[in-house]
Amino acid sequence: MASVALAGCGSKSEAPSGDAVKAAAAPGGIEKPVLKLGFIKLTDMAPLAIAKEKGFFAEEGLNVTLEPQANWKVLLDGVIGGQLDGAHMLAGQPIAATIGYGTKADLIAPLSLDLNGNAITVSNKVWDMVKPSLPMEGGKPKHPISASVLQPVVASFKQQGKPFNMGMVFPVSTHNYELRYWLAAGGLNPGFYTPGDVGGTVDADVQLSVTPPPQMPATLEAGTIEGYCVGEPWNQAAVQKKIGVPIITDNEVWHDNPEKVFGLRKDFAEKYPGTTAAMLRAIIKAQQWLDADGGKNRAEAVKILSQPNYVGADEKVIAASMTGKFTFEPGDTRDAPGFNIFFDKNAGYPFYSDAIWYLTQMRRWGQIPEDHDDQWYIDQAKAVYRPDLYLAAAKGLAEKGVIPADAIPETDGFKPVDNGFMDHIPYDGHKPNAYIQSLKIGLKKGQKVTASGVTGG
Repeated sequence: MASVALAGCGSKSEAPSGDAVKAAAAPGGIEKPVLKLGFIKLTDMAPLAIAKEKGFFAEEGLNVTLEPQANWKVLLDGVIGGQLDGAHMLAGQPIAATIGYGTKADLIAPLSLDLNGNAITVSNKVWDMVKPSLPMEGGKPKHPISASVLQPVVASFKQQGKPFNMGMVFPVSTHNYELRYWLAAGGLNPGFYTPGDVGGTVDADVQLSVTPPPQMPATLEAGTIEGYCVGEPWNQAAVQKKIGVPIITDNEVWHDNPEKVFGLRKDFAEKYPGTTAAMLRAIIKAQQWLDADGGKNRAEAVKILSQPNYVGADEKVIAASMTGKFTFEPGDTRDAPGFNIFFDKNAGYPFYSDAIWYLTQMRRWGQIPEDHDDQWYIDQAKAVYRPDLYLAAAKGLAEKGVIPADAIPETDGFKPVDNGFMDHIPYDGHKPNAYIQSLKIGLKKGQKVTASGVTGG
C-alpha cells in the first residue's frame, strides 16, 4: 500500500475528547447491531458495498442492509428522518444541513469515503464544436482542457436565443462546485444563488440544473442539457453510448480532491457511540481492501458494484474508470491510477480544511448570503467533520495491526496550502476569506445577490 502520511502538515492529531468519543474508543459496546445505510448508484459507494460483501461489517458485529436511494434529496431526508442510520453522502450535505442551507439538521461526517471520481462530460455536438481548436499532444487533445473553449459555443447559443444548459447532481454537491470552478476558471459565470433559491442562475452564462446521477446520460441524449458533471460510471456510460465525451476529470480540476463522506446524525453518534465506531472500523477496512497492493482487488470490486442491488451498470463501464484507466472518447484511453482513491493519501481522514473549502464555495456563489469571519468557517467545519471519531476507530485498527500506523496522519486537521487547482490559485484552509477574495469570478466581501444581480462590495 502506498499510504502517504502527511508529514509536516501541522501539529499532532488532537486527542479524542468527549464522552461519546471515549465510549467509541472502547472495545465492544455495539448498542444497535441492525442498521440500514443509504447510497446512490455511483462507484464511490464502493467502501459500503465492500464492507458488506467482504464481511467487514459482520466482523464488527453489525448486520447492515444497504439501500439505494432515488436521489440525493431522498437520501438526505432519510438520514435526517431516521429511516437511514447513515449514508454515502455528498461532502456538502452534512455541512449545508448544519448551517441551515436547504434543510436544518445536525449531521456529522466522521469519515471521508474517497478522493476524486468525477468528470465533466459534454455532448457530441459541443465536443465537435470545440475539438478543432484544442491543442494536440501525440495525436490526442492535450489535457487539462480549460472551459474557455466553451466561450464561443456559449456565445453561439446566446445568438440563437438559446440557453446553454449543463447538469449537476445537487445544489451542495461536489459536482456543482467542481463544474462551477471549471467554468469560472475559464471565464464563464455559472450563476449566483439568491437567499432561499436553489436554482443559482442569477447572471449566469451557463445555466446549471439538477439531474440524478443515473439519469444523466438519458438527459444528455434527450438534448435537455449539453453537458454534465457526475461521478462514475455515468461519464463512461456516455462514452459507451457514443452520446458524449468527458472533457476533464475532477482530478484535473482539483488534484486529489475530497469527494463523498460517510454521513450520519450527530445524535445517532452520541446515542450509539460503540455502533458508530464499529461502522467506521468496517468502512476503513473496506477502504484499505480497495486500494491494497496497487489495486489488485479492483476487478473483484467492479464485479460486486455491477450487481443490480449496488450500481447496476455493465462491468466494462465501471471498469473503464475504476481499474487505473479513464476513457475520454473511443481511441483515447489514458492511465488514471488515481481516479478513485479510497485509502491511500489519507483519503479517509475528514480534514477540516476540506469542509472549509466547501463553505468558501457556498459563500462564493451566494448559498451563504452574508460575510463571516475566518473563525466562523473553522467553527462550522469542526462542528461537522469529526476527525476525533475517525482517529478513535483508525487507531484501534492500527493497534491491532489491521492497518499500518503510518496510514494515520499526524495533523491538526488542516492540509498544507493546496496548489492543486487547475488555475493555480492556492488554497489555505486557515484563511477562507482571503481565498474567496482571490477568486476572479464569485462574490467578494460585502457583496450580496438579489434577483436583479450582485450588489455591494
